[in-house]
Amino acid sequence: MNEVACNAAPAPAMRGPNDYKSDVKPVWCPGCGDFGVVNALAKAMAKMALEPKDVAVVSGIGCSSRIPAYMASYGFHGVHGRALAAGTGLKVARPDLTVIVTGGDGDGYSIGGNHFLHACRRNVDMTYIVMDNRVYGMTKGQPSPTTETHWTSKLAPHGTGVNEFHPMAIALAAGANFIARGFTGDPNGLADILVEGITTPGFSFIEVLSPCVTFRPEQKEWKKMVRTGNLSSTADLSLAARQVYEDDGMNLGVLYAGDRPPYRPPVGVAARTVAELEAQFSI
Repeated sequence: MNEVACNAAPAPAMRGPNDYKSDVKPVWCPGCGDFGVVNALAKAMAKMALEPKDVAVVSGIGCSSRIPAYMASYGFHGVHGRALAAGTGLKVARPDLTVIVTGGDGDGYSIGGNHFLHACRRNVDMTYIVMDNRVYGMTKGQPSPTTETHWTSKLAPHGTGVNEFHPMAIALAAGANFIARGFTGDPNGLADILVEGITTPGFSFIEVLSPCVTFRPEQKEWKKMVRTGNLSSTADLSLAARQVYEDDGMNLGVLYAGDRPPYRPPVGVAARTVAELEAQFSI
C-alpha cells in the first residue's frame, strides 16, 4: 500500500481565481466595468478547474480587448473586428482548447458585425463575451452601434439618428446556441453565466453590461436599473424571441440554451497533432 501511494501521481493543485490572472496590471480608467469581467472570468475558470494551458483568450481592438494580457492563459490580441475569425480558426485547428473571445460593442458589432452573424450561424464551440458600454471608449466617446438614438454628446450633438443594434435578438436569429446577459457589477452572477456558456456546446454569446464611467457617467445608475428574474432560460426559439423583443436591455440571465450540435471539421479531414502543425513553421 505504501509503495502504491508513493508511486501515485500527485493530486493537481487547487487554483483560486487569482491564479488565473496574469501579473500585468490593467490600465483601464478607475471605475471601468471591464475590471468586473476579468474577476468574473477568473472566478469561472476556477469553478471549472481549467488548466491555464488549455485555455486561449482571443480579442480584437478596444478597451475590452486588453483582457488576454490580464489572464494567465494563452492569449491572442488581433486586429479590429476580427477576433471571432481568429477564434474560429483556433478552435477548428485545436478543438482541445477552451476558446474564449472577448471584445466590445464597437469592435464586435460594427467592423466585426459580419463575423458576429456568421459565428452564430456556424456554431463553432467557443464563447464570445462582449462588454457593452454603448460607446467607443478608447477613441474618446463616439457613438457605437448600441448607442441609444437619443444620446447626445460633443461628437453627436443631435443624437445618432439611427436605431440601435440589438445583439441578443441578432444572435438568436442568426443561430447562436447559448445567449445570455450579465452585469459587471455582479461578478459572482456573471461568473455563473460564464460557466454555463463555456460548458454549453456550440457558439455561446454573452452580452455584458459594462459601464464606461468616463464617457457615459450616467451608466453608474445601471446598478439600480438591472434586474434578474425576467429572463427565463428556454430551448424554445419562439419563447426566446418573445422574451427578447419585450426586453429593455436591463434584464440579466440566460435567454436561450439550445441543443444544436456544434460545427465539426468535414469528415475525412485528418486531424493533425501539435507537432505536425509546428513542423509547418520550422526553418
